[in-house]
Amino acid sequence: MLLSNTIVETNSFPNCAQSVGVCYGGNGNNLPSKAEVIELVKANSIGRMRIYDPDQAILQALRGSNIELILGVPNDNLQALTDDSTASNWVQNNVREFSSDVKIKYIAVGNEVLPDDPKAPYVLPAMQNIQNALASANLQGQIKVSTAIDTRLLGVSYPPSNGAFSDTASQFINPIIRFLVNNGSPLLANIYPYFSYIGNMQSIDLAYALFTSPGVVVTDGAYQYQNLFDALVDSLYSALERAGGSSLAIVVSESGWPSEGGTAASLDNAGTYYAKLISHVKQGTPKKAGQAIEAYLFAMFDENLKDAGIEQHFGLFTPSKQPKYQLTFA
Repeated sequence: MLLSNTIVETNSFPNCAQSVGVCYGGNGNNLPSKAEVIELVKANSIGRMRIYDPDQAILQALRGSNIELILGVPNDNLQALTDDSTASNWVQNNVREFSSDVKIKYIAVGNEVLPDDPKAPYVLPAMQNIQNALASANLQGQIKVSTAIDTRLLGVSYPPSNGAFSDTASQFINPIIRFLVNNGSPLLANIYPYFSYIGNMQSIDLAYALFTSPGVVVTDGAYQYQNLFDALVDSLYSALERAGGSSLAIVVSESGWPSEGGTAASLDNAGTYYAKLISHVKQGTPKKAGQAIEAYLFAMFDENLKDAGIEQHFGLFTPSKQPKYQLTFA
């Protein structure tokens, strides 16, 4: 349904098959209560959410909601979770405790950890320990363990068929890819045409970044690209194929456009991007035509405690729960 200024009360929440969710960061001092946020999500028929830490109030509010969840492990927790007993306790307190009536789908162990980050060596051991703890709880078939990367790991991204991880990134990501393949988990990836556009405006047209190009912009062998989002996702698929991950699916764990605070950041551009993305993910990319993309819009709210500028203006809603755009989620 359309977002409106009246938040709809719902007595039951249907089993949603749509492929779009929202990311809820909560990095603001003027945001609604956790329970209000979940009610807002339900009222707008949003069937999936991503949260970045196991906030107990959010998990409690999600009970019985049928909302599918990406549950995050903060980067600052990675080192501690290389201890198997700590990982077991983490799963007990944050996953098993809620698994009967909260639909945890993925655990994102770390977010955008780069190969030169001091925390990088902890990502895979933490993933393995979380996986083992899930298996001990007999939840490994229900919940998949992954990590969220971004396109900075790509050494080559153009044309998409040449996509490849950089040499430095390969040392970090290749063992993670093997883990994902062995456990049937997807790779989570944060995809931002906005940042690609503002970083290379001399070569990238705004319409290509906003899904509004009138025709094909890039022809790459048999594949034709009319938008940058598809090109970025397919360059990651190509990189995965080169790294032994051809069986993996990509879940777009973040994608968004800011409404103010920087170049090309406006309500019009952001509204266009979100609406076009919601519509587009149903059809898949040229490499994966017809395969709907599971994607999570960033973010639920404008967050005033983030760095000044664009980072504060990715919200779909204002802190007063008013929609910034007219979007249909389901």
